[in-house]
Order: sequence, then structure tokens, then C-alpha cells
Amino acid sequence: MADAPGGAVRLLLRAEGLALLLLSMGAFARFGGEWSYFALTFLLPDLALVAYLAGPRAGAAAYNAAHSLVVPAALLAVGLAADWAPVFDLALVWAAHIGLDRALGFGLKYARGFAYTHLGQLGPVDPW
Repeated sequence: MADAPGGAVRLLLRAEGLALLLLSMGAFARFGGEWSYFALTFLLPDLALVAYLAGPRAGAAAYNAAHSLVVPAALLAVGLAADWAPVFDLALVWAAHIGLDRALGFGLKYARGFAYTHLGQLGPVDPW
């Protein structure tokens, strides 16, 4: 896609994803999260992929809702303010998942199809 970043900008965005992953995991460890909980919940945001069965527009909307930092950031704030460890831990795991996805180049999706992301196209480049 012509509007997707490339070169150093894409590399920087992916490095931010790696930083988010490491920061989230570090905070999870520092605040005493259970690693079994981390392992069991890490892939939950990917359940949004099921929405692609309803088409690329629905799939992109569900994927983006599950892979945006808005909800995990809000949960993190609630978990901190209320001293509510389960919510705090869920927010950190969710943020770590998003960080890994971004580090690997899986960005937010465009309705055109799964391969079209804000970090560039996944797989072979479509000339059209």
C-alpha cells in the first residue's frame, strides 16, 4: 500500500512494538503476575480473527478493536486506581500481545483484507 510506512519508519514502529512487549512483560513480572495466567490469556485477542468469517470489513473492525491499545490502557488505569490485580494483569498481557504483533509486523488492518495493515502489506506485495 502506498500509504503504509516503509524503511526506517516501519523499523521504528516495529521497535516500538518490541519495547511495548518487553515493558509489559517486565511490569507483569515486577508486580507478581502468574506466568501460567500470562500463557493462558496471551492469545485471547486473536479470537477476533473469527470475525473474518463474516468478511474482511467485519474482520478488520474486530481485529482492530482487539489490537488497539485503547482498552488495555483503560483497564490498566482501572486496575491501578482500584488496586485490582486481575484487571491490571489482563491489561499487561493484552498490551504484551499487541506489542508482539506489532514487532512482527502485524499492524492494524484495513478493510481491504487481512494482509493490508498500517505497518505495510503482509506477504507478497499486491501490484494492484
